[in-house]
Amino acid sequence: MALMAQYGPVNHSVWLGWDPREASAFAVARKSCRHHLTRPIPIYGLLLDDLIGMGLYQRPIEYRASAADKPVMWDVVSDAPQSTEHANSRFFVPMLAKTGWALFCDGDVMFRGNVARLFDQLSPDKAVYCVWHNHDPKPGIKMDNQVQTSYGRKNWSSVIAFNCDHPANKALTLDVLNKTPGRDLHRLFWLADSDIGELDQAWNYLVGHTDPEISATIAHFTSGIPDMPGYEDCQYADEWRMQLADWARGPLSFGS
Repeated sequence: MALMAQYGPVNHSVWLGWDPREASAFAVARKSCRHHLTRPIPIYGLLLDDLIGMGLYQRPIEYRASAADKPVMWDVVSDAPQSTEHANSRFFVPMLAKTGWALFCDGDVMFRGNVARLFDQLSPDKAVYCVWHNHDPKPGIKMDNQVQTSYGRKNWSSVIAFNCDHPANKALTLDVLNKTPGRDLHRLFWLADSDIGELDQAWNYLVGHTDPEISATIAHFTSGIPDMPGYEDCQYADEWRMQLADWARGPLSFGS
């Protein structure tokens, strides 16, 4: 995929984390995002292989054995596991998008509303916007037998709008992106607290964790998507399966 040609400067853009083990999740994320849009906003898949091929992503990755007898992707810089291929690649989004607001979402989300409304509420004086979760899951195993890790501001960066023109985000150089432990990137270490805008919890509703009285605008299946054993009956599972069935009627493509 020709990233530089595809990822040209735009005013607003949406970037969805791609992981080959979660193709169905990505399909739902992209399908549901496009379904609710009321104006043209490009939607891109963020592919680790493409970043590596361009020479941007240089963080060494190893695959190590685990107690679940399934290889675990290991980020050597962090000396820690990473559950998806977009665990750290999300922080390259401002560099790729170049200008405007760029919304990154984990691949295991489902849009239940118009993301254009999110962009309309962002103030240019903030470097990023995200939901300020107080999420401290117990250690153990989550989706697809991946290790559950804990770090500051857990899940803040799982749905995050980057202001690519904000001077604070210029700190995300290739050197910083490739040499900083993931736990520091995820806690938004390069930003002052005043640079971080707060989104309503509906914009990153953690299924099984967020107050169920809240109606999700972006439902995030952070513990496991509905086609994984043990998560078939989670909140919004039927809606997720309907979106997947709708997607199956047509081909999956990247970009728009």
